[in-house]
Amino acid sequence: MERQRLGRNEDPSAGIIDTQSAKTTEAGGERGYDAGKKINGRKRHIVVDTLGNLLDVVVHSAGIQDYHGAKPVLLKLAETVSTLKKIWADGIYKNGGLVDWVHETLNIILEVVEREPGQVGFQILPRRWVVERTFGWLGRYRRLSKDYERLTECSEGMIYAASISTMAKRMAKAAC
Repeated sequence: MERQRLGRNEDPSAGIIDTQSAKTTEAGGERGYDAGKKINGRKRHIVVDTLGNLLDVVVHSAGIQDYHGAKPVLLKLAETVSTLKKIWADGIYKNGGLVDWVHETLNIILEVVEREPGQVGFQILPRRWVVERTFGWLGRYRRLSKDYERLTECSEGMIYAASISTMAKRMAKAAC
């Protein structure tokens, strides 16, 4: 309904993928160490449409590299959204043969959006900012400040709930 309200097709043809590392509590369950972020916990792999609406999420150990962790979320996404033609991603996803795997297995183009050569400091990258904004929206929910859940499926459920709440608030605001 949100996509139609904004004049978009009901089913998206493009998406953006990214991951976020989150610390875990003593609750237990699957976790690992993300050496890049220096976080012991889990990673939240999300795919959003071009409006920032959550399409799918998979939570797994932070010790899994992003390009390996992308496969489960993309396979899960392909089962529910058959209209995707292109997915944008950051530079880490060009490793591990992921670009070719996505094209051969899912018949989707995975386009890596990289920083300009010689770029110094922060700069907004086209398309990539949308998924970062979604992580910002999800960050407003205290329950997602850490991963408090024992099971990764429960963590995924909390992300879905926060995403639904965010979208409902936007739709209610637009209706007024």
